[in-house]
Amino acid sequence: MTSRKPIKKAVFPVAGLGTRFLPATKAIPKEMLAIVDRPLIQYAVDEAREAGIEQMIFVTGRGKTAIVEHFDMAFELETTMGERGKDMAVLEPTRATPGDIITVRQQVPLGLGHAIWCARAIVGDEPFAIFLPDELMIAHKGSTGCMKQMVDAYDEVGGNLISVLEVPHEEVSSYGVIDPGAQVSAALTEVKGLVEKPPVAEAPSNKIISGRYILQPEVMRVLEAQEKGAGGEIQLTDAMAKMIGNQPFHAVTFDGKRYDCGSKTGFVEATLALALEREDIGAEVRAMAERLLAD
Repeated sequence: MTSRKPIKKAVFPVAGLGTRFLPATKAIPKEMLAIVDRPLIQYAVDEAREAGIEQMIFVTGRGKTAIVEHFDMAFELETTMGERGKDMAVLEPTRATPGDIITVRQQVPLGLGHAIWCARAIVGDEPFAIFLPDELMIAHKGSTGCMKQMVDAYDEVGGNLISVLEVPHEEVSSYGVIDPGAQVSAALTEVKGLVEKPPVAEAPSNKIISGRYILQPEVMRVLEAQEKGAGGEIQLTDAMAKMIGNQPFHAVTFDGKRYDCGSKTGFVEATLALALEREDIGAEVRAMAERLLAD
């Protein structure tokens, strides 16, 4: 197996305003909205840690300090809990090792590609992961998280990778999809192109692009041209498309479920689905849902 630089850095673009969840997000970042009892950003960071990623790069904007504070020490809280004999294990995932969390500012909302480019100095010449936290990726039982599945594939083929999911063909016009090439394995497909929201009759596949990426640092050279695409914004998809043919590019079909927590219905679905799976509250939630549906 060819030696490759390991994936140790991840970029989290979290500068968005979250206007679809107003007024809840007027003072709270959308990434801090909780699915049951963990904020969305925590799910993403936990997934990154499982994949062996050590450095989390948050691309933030004004009003996003709560994200960083979530991973800081809460002296007053922990002191009080300790004095009362409370179990503090629940706080373990929220404690970052010094130096593991780095923030950069995206002062102007110029698109996802621009947000990623803002992290260029920290990424340097290393391959890196990208997480879109409002796309909650939950693995099926017995499987590892989405990014761990992608890192395992990266160790096999290198280059650039994106996570994909199969949807009913009639739904493809709502998503970006891949133009597939050779099938490397059951879960790994060569990518020949990326098509944004194609008409159903013209879609090259039903494999939609979901919110996880592993990219080579050369993508930053493409993004620095600051070329604007759809919506007048600097699009990450456009930059990735230019990498195809120059470097290996593959899609990993995620063995799990994606919840679009950028929409209200997706957020509610994720909350209910994850609550039902919990050993501590699952039975009560199921009984509650049955009562509500019976009314």
